[in-house]
Amino acid sequence: MKMAQVVLKWFLRSKQNEGLRRDLRTMPSENGRRQGHRLHTLSVLVENRPGVLARIAGLFARRGYNIESLAVSTTDDPKTSRMTIVVGGDDDTIEQITKQLNKLIDVIKVQDHTGEDVVERELALVKVNCELEQRPHVIQLVEIFRASIVDVGADTMTVEITGGSDKIDALIELLRPFGIREVVRTGKIILERGSKSL
Repeated sequence: MKMAQVVLKWFLRSKQNEGLRRDLRTMPSENGRRQGHRLHTLSVLVENRPGVLARIAGLFARRGYNIESLAVSTTDDPKTSRMTIVVGGDDDTIEQITKQLNKLIDVIKVQDHTGEDVVERELALVKVNCELEQRPHVIQLVEIFRASIVDVGADTMTVEITGGSDKIDALIELLRPFGIREVVRTGKIILERGSKSL
């Protein structure tokens, strides 16, 4: 019964209005974050040179901001890279971070995608304990979440899942009772919908 409740909860959350979920993210959390503190997703287009990532990460570290996730890769132009950075803060804080990033010589463009209509994805690999008699249950969960099994060991299975953070979180919670050995996540990547681009 618990499995069905978690799947239903994930499904309902994924179908809710995105604006409602954004509103919930701005509410104060248990750790006392102030009103307006939420996760922002920044796209940063940079020159593809050694040390650029260290300079950008250093900018966040010097100001005491934690990067929640970071994905970096070259673009269609090998001279440039695109970073997708998820960082928590209020709008004023993110505006200051954006201004500081724009001052860095290797930064070409910075954009905060918070509140925009975007396509976002994340990939996760989850290695879960799985004895022979448990495999049908794990396979059923994998099928429900449209994930895939990419490796099978004597007493483990490795599941690959792609989607939004909520979907990945929900699958991980459902696999937790089997015993999770390892989880690795790529961090969020993002593109604006339609013809707009960075």
